[in-house]
Amino acid sequence: MSNVRMAVIGAGSFGRHHVRLLSQMPGVDLVGIFDIDPERAAAVAHEFGCPVFPILDAVAGQIDAAIVATPTSTHAAVAAQLLSAGADVLIEKPIAQTSAEGLRLAELAARHGRILQVGHLERFNPAVEALERASTIPLFFEIHRLSVFTPRSLDVDVVLDLMIHDLDIVLALTREEPSEIRAAGISVLSRKVDIANVRLAFPSGCIANLTASRVSTEKIRKLRLFQPGQYLSLDYQRQDLLSFSVGPSPDAGSQPAIGFTALPVERAEPLARELESFAAAVRSRGAPRVDAFQASRALRVAEAVVARIEEHAQVVTRSLARARE
Repeated sequence: MSNVRMAVIGAGSFGRHHVRLLSQMPGVDLVGIFDIDPERAAAVAHEFGCPVFPILDAVAGQIDAAIVATPTSTHAAVAAQLLSAGADVLIEKPIAQTSAEGLRLAELAARHGRILQVGHLERFNPAVEALERASTIPLFFEIHRLSVFTPRSLDVDVVLDLMIHDLDIVLALTREEPSEIRAAGISVLSRKVDIANVRLAFPSGCIANLTASRVSTEKIRKLRLFQPGQYLSLDYQRQDLLSFSVGPSPDAGSQPAIGFTALPVERAEPLARELESFAAAVRSRGAPRVDAFQASRALRVAEAVVARIEEHAQVVTRSLARARE
């Protein structure tokens, strides 16, 4: 197959990174970008030397595939237009505003025979790929994803902005959906929930505790997985994975010793790997690593988390009202 002709829809911070990588990726021709803000599109196009499409309709027929890096509220409409026009699509997470919209996109892609991949970026983190190879029977997760506050992605709450990455990974590793969800969260610097804590219980007995915050004083991205005879500690930022296990003591008669080893991880830029994987799926017509059905499942669980946060907030409100009486 000749080079894959791609366009980037959305020239914001994420869109710019897609343009940066696609402009230098072998086997890909970056044929242009589109953004509803012509000045922003022109600035990114000038920086990386690519054309600008004046309207989204102009993209049809000029490309094989597109990256949708627009605000979440526009994902469904933009992706549907591109899929219906015959393009394969990689859409940033979350796939849409609702899981129902996500499933409709998945079904639309299937009807048109199109590849629809979703940008759950952490799946392409080399340390996460190493974790998937090392995982056996997950028993307990402890996950923290903390960020300093930025004005990016304030159209969604922290569950859909940050925590959904970890929800997707937990679902992929457990291969089941939670049977019980407990959650709490509060708004701090935006009108949406900015910090949330969630406890997921699975039919297998596995438990996952997740905390996500976008109002932290530091950036932390860590996952800990406990499984029979082993504890795995992953740092998303450093892209490393440590394995802790209990073994015999070097001294006869002493207590068993805890030993650890760094599992092999070949560090790489996750976004570059994601785009390479998408281009490979477009060429081979094979299933993408994270398809729209998986992404819709993660979004469905995220929606349930948000619902539990709202229920908890109502309980707190009633308790405060009673305390004032």
